[in-house]
Amino acid sequence: MTVTISRLFDDYATASKVVRDLETAGIPHSDISIVSNNADNWYTGDRPGKGGTTARDSTGRVDRDRDGVDDRAEGAGAGAGIGAAVGGAAGLLAGLGLLAIPGIGPVVAAGWLISTAAGAAIGATAGGIVGALTQAGVSEEDAHAYAEGVRRGGTLVTARVPDDGRARYEAMLDQSSVNIRDRSAAYRKAGWSKFDTKAPPYTGEQIRRERDLYRSRAA
Repeated sequence: MTVTISRLFDDYATASKVVRDLETAGIPHSDISIVSNNADNWYTGDRPGKGGTTARDSTGRVDRDRDGVDDRAEGAGAGAGIGAAVGGAAGLLAGLGLLAIPGIGPVVAAGWLISTAAGAAIGATAGGIVGALTQAGVSEEDAHAYAEGVRRGGTLVTARVPDDGRARYEAMLDQSSVNIRDRSAAYRKAGWSKFDTKAPPYTGEQIRRERDLYRSRAA
């Protein structure tokens, strides 16, 4: 029996490390999903005709896993060719793609949640991600907060894990994730009530201010 666990992270780099940790711990990438806001264009499709995308930082490094190290150097160190390092790595993060979600805007995503959300959006008035999360067993209150968190620049990681190992996997995610109840309370204090697919997506500048706000609170 499996259960679904979801956590919100303030940045993609932290979330991608958690994804890799889950895979190392034995969770198949087919049971993990990641959805990251891309309003500030950190991830761009720059391989026309190749059917792929590449994440480049401000220095021009190819850094799909956002660990601060050029993937080509990592691949070379492991004996892999440049092409394999850039586009052929195993795991969930190798399948990242760009798409747009109503109420959120551009996102970078991979995994089963997005596939489910595409179907849920057809009939779920609350929105594709909210519908997919509630269908997977996440409470409606938390699902709205997670979707809003992505809208405001966050990254959502959702995994289907064995029920008997739930505490172990939750502990892995809890180390660096957002306290969703506290974050939801902060949203509500500022006048938010629930995720709205008709709300305007955040701009890159709004997301930078949002991240700075919570970074300063954590300091």
